[in-house]
Amino acid sequence: MARIVECIPNISEGRDTNIINAVVDEVKRFKVRLLDVESDRDHNRSVITYVGEPEEVEKATFALAAKAVQLINMEQHHGQHPRIGAVDVVPFVPITGVTMDDCIGMANRVGKRISDELKVPVYLYEAAAKRPECVNLADIRKGDYEKLKDEISLPARRPDFGDAKMHPTAGATVVGAREPLVAFNVNLGTTDLEIAKKIASAVRFSNGGFRFVKAKGFDIKEKGYVQVSMNLTKYNGTPVFRVYEAIKAEADRYGVPIIGSEVIGLIPLEALVQCADFYLKLQNFKMDQILEARLWQ
Repeated sequence: MARIVECIPNISEGRDTNIINAVVDEVKRFKVRLLDVESDRDHNRSVITYVGEPEEVEKATFALAAKAVQLINMEQHHGQHPRIGAVDVVPFVPITGVTMDDCIGMANRVGKRISDELKVPVYLYEAAAKRPECVNLADIRKGDYEKLKDEISLPARRPDFGDAKMHPTAGATVVGAREPLVAFNVNLGTTDLEIAKKIASAVRFSNGGFRFVKAKGFDIKEKGYVQVSMNLTKYNGTPVFRVYEAIKAEADRYGVPIIGSEVIGLIPLEALVQCADFYLKLQNFKMDQILEARLWQ
């Protein structure tokens, strides 16, 4: 069986195509398969997805990080999405022939190398976290780049690798290991940011919402609407359709329509089949009834 790991680095650049292309080109130098590059101008962020053997994925990830650190200046960065560094977050995800422990080992090796060679402080999160306060990515990014600059020397905010000071232009980086997630955004037909924030609070687990949902409200000014931006960290536990229906019900309370939704990066086929099963009221439907799924067997 092939040993396949997925890596999905998020870099803090979604507007300058020259920088994005230069970072992506580093990945292409290695024996990995580049699956997707998705850039968002409003969030000023790019999500890069690739898979391969663990050793090649590690090498590609460090090369990507080195180029991003070289080219992205956080002192000049502005965007809607929370972030603490040029290479904001690097998750490793087990796909086939590897375990979560394997991915934790990768996170530790790559994180230490980023710290040692690039002089960027690194935090470990999710399954790779060494302390409870670093399991949740949102806790590490609390206050964003600007606040972490002031607080990184505090005991509770010290990095796992490197000195307790930000890189002068690249900030800090978070590296970890996790299960596949779905990055799912719902766009609302209003410019009232408070409505998006209230709806995000209603579905967010930390405020009493769905167990596997992280959510924030954003003002997408360039496009004239607000957005509920989410990570569904376990789509089998909280499926996409359930969150969508809850957001629709909350939006109806405020007389606001849903004008669209979007998936950021890649989504497992099973997550979409769950939606089809729900909305079409399918009976006894199985994954192996999907033509493409049978072709892959």
